[in-house]
Amino acid sequence: MLCTLCNKMKSTITVQQALKRILDFSIAAVLLVAFTPVLLLIALAVRFESEGPVIFRQQRMGKDGRVFTLIKLRSMKNSRIQEDIFHEPEDMTKVGRFIRRWRIDEIPQFINVLKGDMSIVGPRPTLPYQTERYDQEQKRRLSVKPGITGWSQIHADPLMGWPDRISLDLWYIDRWSLWLDVKTMLLTPVALLRIRNINAEEASPPDEISRISSEDEDAQG
Repeated sequence: MLCTLCNKMKSTITVQQALKRILDFSIAAVLLVAFTPVLLLIALAVRFESEGPVIFRQQRMGKDGRVFTLIKLRSMKNSRIQEDIFHEPEDMTKVGRFIRRWRIDEIPQFINVLKGDMSIVGPRPTLPYQTERYDQEQKRRLSVKPGITGWSQIHADPLMGWPDRISLDLWYIDRWSLWLDVKTMLLTPVALLRIRNINAEEASPPDEISRISSEDEDAQG
């Protein structure tokens, strides 16, 4: 009886995971087409304001520790600066400040979703060196695909420390359902309007670590 119940639960989860992939692919494809005019205009603005490639590529950690290439619109004056973890206010372009404020720089990541590297909803993909600081519990964050938006992104304060952000991600992983993903998507626009002051002068975007305090290092082992 118990084995039958377990098998039914596993079957239900498998079906939901398949539906999640279908939902991811469908939404990513539709939004990429819908945002194409905006992307073209932003790409021209980025290229006009500063020299260098419009698209920025960076190695990030995906599901089960698999490294993949994340893509986004360049928001810094050049790709070398954007590759750095520490940024000065003057490093960001005017266009870059705008597109990061409204997360427009992350629209190309729908391509990552189509490729299967990312999901629409999940923990934000971190840099490989960041995951080296995870303790055993925090490593569970890598058990799912990273996402464009996520539970910690819509609930965390911009200045919240990374151990607390990771705890929110683990809460999402432990309670995951297709409905929770839909709920997160619906709450994302509200979160964008609520978080008004995320920029280079005030705080790092939720998907990056600008500084790791000694307290954070101690907490992560």
